[in-house]
Amino acid sequence: MADSTMPFHVMAKPAGPACNLACEYCFYLSKSGLYPETQAFQMEEATLDEYIRQYIQYQPGPVVPFAWQGGEPTLMGLDFFRKVVELQNHYLPSGWRVENAFQTNGTLLTQEWCDFFRENGFLVGISLDGPPWLHDTYRHTKQGGPTSPLVLRGLHLLQESGALYNVLCVVNNVNAKHPLAVYDFYREEGVQHIQFIPLVEHLGNGRVTQRTVPASDYARFLIAIFNQWAAHDLGEIFIQIFEECLSVWAGYGAHLCIFAETCGRGLILEHNGDVYACDHFVFPEFKLGNLWDRPLDELVDSSKQRDFGASKRDRLPSCCHQCSVRFVCNGGCLKDRFLLSPQGESGLNYLCDGYKQFFTYITPFMEDLASLFHQKASPMMMREAMAAKVSALWRHVGRNDPCPCGSGKKYKKCCQEVQ
Repeated sequence: MADSTMPFHVMAKPAGPACNLACEYCFYLSKSGLYPETQAFQMEEATLDEYIRQYIQYQPGPVVPFAWQGGEPTLMGLDFFRKVVELQNHYLPSGWRVENAFQTNGTLLTQEWCDFFRENGFLVGISLDGPPWLHDTYRHTKQGGPTSPLVLRGLHLLQESGALYNVLCVVNNVNAKHPLAVYDFYREEGVQHIQFIPLVEHLGNGRVTQRTVPASDYARFLIAIFNQWAAHDLGEIFIQIFEECLSVWAGYGAHLCIFAETCGRGLILEHNGDVYACDHFVFPEFKLGNLWDRPLDELVDSSKQRDFGASKRDRLPSCCHQCSVRFVCNGGCLKDRFLLSPQGESGLNYLCDGYKQFFTYITPFMEDLASLFHQKASPMMMREAMAAKVSALWRHVGRNDPCPCGSGKKYKKCCQEVQ
């Protein structure tokens, strides 16, 4: 077995870009153009076998994390994933274990699927952009109809089966204006693990689509939810970006690639064995090769991929080096770094102003939380401290006062609008 001390991660797309929905902001449906001769995107069993064998072989263990996405991976059918588990068990060294993450739109889930997930310990991510009146804005069936009834049915099946799950919410220009409606909906649905993913669609020359979340709206969205979470739900509801921030402030560093200093250890595996640099860089110029021609460990450690990962650190504009929150942001995701800095340098993140506002706002909270964490304070003690801090900051704010979020606007023209 290869002696690897640097783990890497692969997100496999066994059905390629195939999907049963037609969500307006999906960036992966167009990837079918990379394979114009392919009629049906289906990973063959031989490719699945070779992938699982290599991936386990080149991991340091004892835990091997697999991720399955698309497109829509349920289109492969349940027997395909039964084979996945069989092959994993076959190649797994004694004393090791696998962790499977499975991202789905939720519309094709059945009781049989959910029982399989529970029995085999899969963590299921289900895409849900808030209550139906917000979710259905951009997430449609191929006939243009709403998807929320199908998604909620899938969510409820997961909950009733006892399967592990989390919710992924794409924050766009519409639901960003209703943060508490989004958050309260998840609470009412009993969701305890949430990821908020900002939608940024670059059209070129610094222009973005109408669907793209404005950076300032994203900051207000996160701040409004942070206040509710910190004061009422800390320790009971787990929100990925807040957990990530606490990890950084507590001295454990970033776990998400978008906030790490460098990236490049998260590859994409297409249905035919092609390997790409990153989920957001599935383009011909970022193709690293095919696992049938060159093993995964050589692809991830190739000079091309190392240069890609290092560019996240090496191509930051000078204003980032001088930024007080660089230690948590690190310039954000490479895909969003398409603006010019105030000094005219390329590579500024589209979300920069929003990130800076949010990270600056939470700094005093995170400093206190990190201290309490190291003191081994209970979640209840943390919540009480955060509730007092939130109340002290916001309870006496008048309509014409500067908004406590740090936007520089009056409260009535800022966060009061999203309360």
